[in-house]
Amino acid sequence: MMDSDRIWTAGLVIIGDEILSGRTQDRNISQIALWLNLQGIRLGEVRVVGDTVPAIVEAVNSLRAHHDYLFTTGGIGPTHDDITVDAIAEALGVPVVVHPRARAMLESYYRSRGGITDARLRMARVPEGAELIENRMSGAPGIRFGNIFIMAGVPNITAMMLDALSGTLEGGRPMLSETVGCWVAESEVADMLGATEKAHPGCQIGSYPFFRDGRVGANFVIRSTDRAALDACRADLAARLSAAGRDPVQGGI
Repeated sequence: MMDSDRIWTAGLVIIGDEILSGRTQDRNISQIALWLNLQGIRLGEVRVVGDTVPAIVEAVNSLRAHHDYLFTTGGIGPTHDDITVDAIAEALGVPVVVHPRARAMLESYYRSRGGITDARLRMARVPEGAELIENRMSGAPGIRFGNIFIMAGVPNITAMMLDALSGTLEGGRPMLSETVGCWVAESEVADMLGATEKAHPGCQIGSYPFFRDGRVGANFVIRSTDRAALDACRADLAARLSAAGRDPVQGGI
């Protein structure tokens, strides 16, 4: 069911000391934000926390109180420092249990890969009352507890879990975007951008300057949930740039 007026939002907690130390570069924020947009949901807030229970608990409780959905990535593997499940169970006030279907999935996956071990069995642990998110890439599933989605930190596994969730979340209209590029210094058209945005309620214009081939330019990304409003704003901006002696480039530079 889609509500065309309500703006649905999600928070995201990226969990892992390796992210904070710089050893690993996060790639999940972008892919989750794009996926959420296709579901009609906006990513409203992101936090990056280390592998400590108090930090995870605080972030989870804070973000789930302010958003319709909460996603987490990282910390659900087989090693001792994979404590996300324990921390989220603590935040929810429920015990951790071994999910029978997750155990069966792992036993099947590892049957020809050395068998199940205590470490691998850790990946079947869930907050009591949770459901599973399918993961076709490896045996370890993701976890859903109401509006909380606990996913792997490895981006291609995260992508599989997102694919399994596609179309299952309630949301509003997705955000649409169009880009107009121009070889112009951002500062020279700042007032024009503001005036154009003000003339088109429901549209937002983001300016992204660049320096390329010895020239200064910018791409102007217009966003709206209304296709007609978006097209009108794009046409207006292009016309204003042309009137000022600039050459707009539809689709961006």
